[in-house]
Amino acid sequence: MASIVYEMETLQVFRENSVVTVTINQPAKKNAINAQMWDGLAEIFREIASRADDRVVVVTGAGDDFCSGADLSGRGGSGAASSGAAQNQVHHLAAMRRVNDACIALQRLPQPTIAKVRGVAVGAGCNLALGCDLVVASQTARFSEIFARRGLSLDFGGSWLLPRRIGMHRAKELALLAEIVGASDALEMGLINRVLPEGEVDAFVENWARKLAAGPPIALAQTKRLLNNSLNVTLEEALDDEAAAQTINFATSDTAEAMRAFIEKREPKFTGR
Repeated sequence: MASIVYEMETLQVFRENSVVTVTINQPAKKNAINAQMWDGLAEIFREIASRADDRVVVVTGAGDDFCSGADLSGRGGSGAASSGAAQNQVHHLAAMRRVNDACIALQRLPQPTIAKVRGVAVGAGCNLALGCDLVVASQTARFSEIFARRGLSLDFGGSWLLPRRIGMHRAKELALLAEIVGASDALEMGLINRVLPEGEVDAFVENWARKLAAGPPIALAQTKRLLNNSLNVTLEEALDDEAAAQTINFATSDTAEAMRAFIEKREPKFTGR
């Protein structure tokens, strides 16, 4: 059953068959994200994390683009006009906390996440995509850590995400040169998982989301956590974490169902219990 359960002018959440699609809906600005939208994304991600019926999260943008990053309109400039506008703005550090809250809420999601990318994914929008577990892009997609061109350094977790995705030297290349990377080059670098013709992206993401939604939620959440923590622990610690996770899995009805299904030569039906 499909339903729209959360909607504001610039953010939409749509649920169908345990798949939650979060759409950034500001196409006139290439889906740039303002302060209220950062707050909204953090709220949405936290709410999804607490819902057992939500098995997969797809993040995408409305129209022809994924996200052009933070909406910086009203910032910068010089003279009295900009000084007056600045009086109505929060301090930059406070504004960045809102960005960080959204990033942390995304990373804390126990459910698998898929970024569906068309058009531009730049700046914080690039790192929003890379912050998802899987990234599927159309041939029109373009990625950039564009911050240096704006006199800025990385944010929305880019300094943490990039080395983990593509290694330190490639990360520095993208961050310091701030070049635009096409979808095929992004795939070759290991930034993303798949590149598809424009007309095939929706069906491909839907298929992946359906497969993930049919999987064992507890086991998938633990696998995701183990992989996310893998660069921060020793082998011995990783093995201990794996043993603890398997102990939890063996206590679930899902693991028992998987064993029965294997013996009975059928597909298992996981309930998340």
